[in-house]
Amino acid sequence: MIPINTTQRTSPDLRVLDALGAESSSTRLQAALAAGTHPDVGFVGPLVARCAIEPDFYVRDMLTWALTRLPAENTVPVLLAELGSEVAQARSQALHTLSKIGDRAAWPAITRSLLHDADDEVARSAWRAAVVLVPDGERARLARDLADQFGRGDRTVRLSLSRALVALGPVIEPVLRAGSASTDLAVRAHAHATERLLRDPDAGFDESKRIVALGPEGA
Repeated sequence: MIPINTTQRTSPDLRVLDALGAESSSTRLQAALAAGTHPDVGFVGPLVARCAIEPDFYVRDMLTWALTRLPAENTVPVLLAELGSEVAQARSQALHTLSKIGDRAAWPAITRSLLHDADDEVARSAWRAAVVLVPDGERARLARDLADQFGRGDRTVRLSLSRALVALGPVIEPVLRAGSASTDLAVRAHAHATERLLRDPDAGFDESKRIVALGPEGA
C-alpha cells in the first residue's frame, strides 16, 4: 500500500498523484486504492483525468471505486463535463462511474446522443447508467430509445441492450411487440430474445435468437 499522510492534509498527497501515472499497473492500482481509502476532494480531478487514459481494466475499476468514495457534489459535476469529451474512454468511464454513484440529478445528462453513441462501449455504459438513473416517469421513453437499437452490434452489445431493457421491467412490453413485428430479421430476433429474458432471466440469449432466426421448423 502506498503510504498516505493523513495529518492536517489540505491538498491531495503528491505521492499518490505521481503513482497514478506510474508505468507499473500494480503501482497505479495501489494508488487508486490509496485515494479511495483516504478520500480527499483534491483527488477528484486527477482520478477522472486518469479514467480517460488508463489502459488497465482493473485499475479503471479501482479509479471508479475511489471516486464513489468522494462526495457526489464534488464528483458528479466533473464527470458530467467528461460526457462531452472527444475521447470515447472518457465518456464511457464517466458514464460507468455515474452509474455507480447513482445520483439521479445526473439523469438529464444521459442524452439520446449518448444512448446512440457510435462507440459501442460508450453506448453500453450509457444504457447501464440510464437504467440506474432514470426517473419513473421517463422509463417508457427510455425503453423506446433503447429499442430503437435492436439488432445493433455483436452478441456482447446485443446482450447488454437486452439486459438494460429487462431491467426496466414490464414497461418494455410495447417496444418488444413492435420489435417482434419488424420485417428486419435481426431486430425481430433481438426483440424475441429480450422478451425471453424478461419472462425467464435464466433463458439462453443465444438460444432464443437461434430459435427465432430458424423459425419453428428449424428449431
